[in-house]
Amino acid sequence: MVSMTAKETVLITGGSGLVGARLSQLLLDAGYQVIHLGRKKSRSGSILTYQWDLKKGTIEVEALLRADHIIHLAGAGVVDSRWTDERKKEILSSRVDSANLLLTELKKMQLKPITFVSASAVGYYGNTGSALVAEDAEPGNDFLAEVCTAWENAAKQFEEIGSRVVMLRTGIVLSTKGGALPKTAAPVKFGIGATLGDGTQYVPWIHIDDLCGQYIYAIQNEKMKGIYNAAAPQPVTNKEFTDSIGDALGKKTINAPAPAFVLKLAMGEMAIAVLGGQRTSSKKIQDAGFTFHFAQLVPALKDVFERGV
Repeated sequence: MVSMTAKETVLITGGSGLVGARLSQLLLDAGYQVIHLGRKKSRSGSILTYQWDLKKGTIEVEALLRADHIIHLAGAGVVDSRWTDERKKEILSSRVDSANLLLTELKKMQLKPITFVSASAVGYYGNTGSALVAEDAEPGNDFLAEVCTAWENAAKQFEEIGSRVVMLRTGIVLSTKGGALPKTAAPVKFGIGATLGDGTQYVPWIHIDDLCGQYIYAIQNEKMKGIYNAAAPQPVTNKEFTDSIGDALGKKTINAPAPAFVLKLAMGEMAIAVLGGQRTSSKKIQDAGFTFHFAQLVPALKDVFERGV
């Protein structure tokens, strides 16, 4: 059964980010009210941002009182800067401590959101080579896997207050507004296809509107519970990904690989984020009834480039 209650309120953490901004608009288009949690209270159009402070452990009470559903997207960017010990702590705590704060305050107020939907990432699996990985696979043994495991464990705790919990392990999000695509596409526009390492690592990708659609579907579909891979049905290798960008832009490219050792020198431990790969299965979310609008990479790329989403 899919509930379609109009004017329910969705509270989004990380609502000003790449996914949060697009998701907010699509939720509004679907008839929901949308509120955000952010560092400062503000209003942008019809979206009111309430204030929270992770260091002080405070949240504006009204935000939680209004929330029928919570979508937890907050988290420091994984590849925004080099992984110093301090940065790694921030990447982890920004996801886990923020979820814990939400739960603590909800328990104090004896509130139970209908659903708690949390972002996670395919980095949970570590580097899996060419093996097809489903949601029941074991976690990897690197830093990203550690972060995703802790992130998901924090989300699962919301079952304690009776919320239905859904976690979406997200791949590379296709958008012109941010994320990996603009940086990857930049040299392609000049006819250079810059593959990373040997280019054989798999890239689980998803069109931003399909990803946002999965968050909305998770809210609406009362049978959805637990972990789902949020990546399109056809993962490709890194070289195929780069070649597909050229096809979508109508550019012939010369392959100019960035050797693994160069990436490791430049990025340090963070290089695992681009040199590792996951060939993820989308069967579970499709079996739950979700239909991808963009199941093939080139049409998905053409759409985001043409519409500028």
